[in-house]
Formats: sequence, structure tokens, C-alpha cells
Amino acid sequence: MSYRYVDADEREKLLKLAVEFATAPDSFRGILDGRSVGLLFSAPSTRTRTSFWRAAGDLGADVISYGPGDLQLSTGETWADTGRVLSEYLDAVVIRTNGPLDDMRTLAEHLPSTINALSIEEHPTQAIADYCALYEHFGKVEGTRLAYFGEGNNTAAALALLLTRIPGVRCDFYCPPGFGLDEATAALAGAGADWGSRFRMFDKVPDDPDPVDVVYTTRWESMGTKRGSADWRAAFAPFSVTAEVFARFAEPGRTVLMHDLPATRGEEVADDVLDADYSIVRRQAYHKRTAAGAALLWSLGLVTD
Repeated sequence: MSYRYVDADEREKLLKLAVEFATAPDSFRGILDGRSVGLLFSAPSTRTRTSFWRAAGDLGADVISYGPGDLQLSTGETWADTGRVLSEYLDAVVIRTNGPLDDMRTLAEHLPSTINALSIEEHPTQAIADYCALYEHFGKVEGTRLAYFGEGNNTAAALALLLTRIPGVRCDFYCPPGFGLDEATAALAGAGADWGSRFRMFDKVPDDPDPVDVVYTTRWESMGTKRGSADWRAAFAPFSVTAEVFARFAEPGRTVLMHDLPATRGEEVADDVLDADYSIVRRQAYHKRTAAGAALLWSLGLVTD
């Protein structure tokens, strides 16, 4: 199977499935009995790895987990040869890597089902978890107003590409100069206007913004990234979500904080914001399991109409 993006119809089915799984997870219990799932994580993970392990187990699958040194990839075997061998044993492979999507595409060419659990470019299952957290909290995602703060990283890319396909959504991304979404991703997000959404990217935080439903931020140094410049934190500092910044964008009693975690407290987000009553980061983390279950069911062809 070749690596590909889902189309609009598939995306709608996948999100519907995710909401169904979030609402009644026990109704899917055991549906993957007799299937085997491999978790190939060459990068550190707390939530994504554990959520896929939990979801696969609840669904009845046998699970094997591989760390960065457990496969012969670490001794020079190619992704293609690894994929050919794993295809003899596994029905699906969930992969997280510090490398590019090309590695996953090569692996996917030789496997019946491959799930992108994070690459340098995108983090699609995080976006599904975010969708489910928003749906749970607001009762719908259509019309959501979101302000994102920080780097245009893989989580930001996945969030922008998903939410801009939801009618009426407004996505404003506030990123330090030179650290926004890449041009190709920004162009794809901007094309969401065809779905009735709006995407904008800014390199400064306004003093008097329009209120939003969601303030979203992510870690400034993700994927083990190390900055080349010693003063990069100075560029990021105005984009820190402090209580004052949150209040500037908030509609009292409605606006929530979201963060994909892990958080560097006191850097991209203040303690009193991350731990506030309006923070829904724990429900976001819970819905990583929802996203994992939906991704497994969808990728193995078990999708409801």
C-alpha cells in the first residue's frame, strides 16, 4: 500500500468514527481480535505510544513494541527491507520517527497498513485527538475560532490542515518571524476557504485581537530540535501564553487552553494557565487514545458509513 493523504470523504468518515469511538469505546472492544499491530517508535513518546498500545489492546489486537535500537534499521537495513519482512507478520505498523515522511512512505509501500504517529512534517493523530477534545467540549467543531502560538511545527501543520477543512473555522497562527508554517503547508491551509474556513498567519501578537474559543500552544523545542542561534528564545518570548496573553484573546467563560504536551512550563505556557480551570489539556491527552483507536480501525478497513 502506498502512502497517501485521505480525501474529503475519507476524512469525514474518519472523524465520524473518532467521535463514535470517543462516545462508546466499549462497543468496539475486541473488534481487532486476531490482528497484530507493531508500534515502531524511534523517537521518545509518552502519550502517543501509550495511547496506541492501550487502544490496540482494548480493540483486541496483539501488540509488539519496537524501540529505536530494536530493529535492524539501527545497523543499516533499509526501510524497504524492514517493511517487506514486517509485512509477513503484522497487519498494521504504527510509526513515529524523527525522520522525514519519506521514510514512512518507503515502509508503507511494503505493508498492508501504516499509521503516521508523527514525523518531522506532521502529527496527524494529534489533530484527530484535538478534534475530539473540541467536539466533546463545545458539542461541535464547526465555527471554532482558534489562535495558535509558537512554532509552525508538525503539530501546528496537522492542526491547520485538519481544521481548515471544517466549515466556519477561523485559524489564526502567531509565529515568530522565520518560524511559521512552511509555504506549502500554509498554502494548503489557505485553500480551506473552499470549505468556508479562514486561515491567517502573523509574526506578531496583536494588542487588541478578536476573541477566540481556543488558545493553543506547543513546545518551542519539539522533536529534539536544537536552535542554531543562541538568542532564539528572545524571538519566541512574546508568543508565550501567559495569563495576560490568554485574557487578551479570551471570551470569559468560554475560551479554553489546549496544548499537545509535553509542556515546558514557564516557557511557551505559564503554570497558572496550563493548570487553570479553562485548560482542557488532560482531555486532549485522553483523546490520544480515541485518535489511536479510530486510526487503527480506519486503516484496517473497519469504518462505518
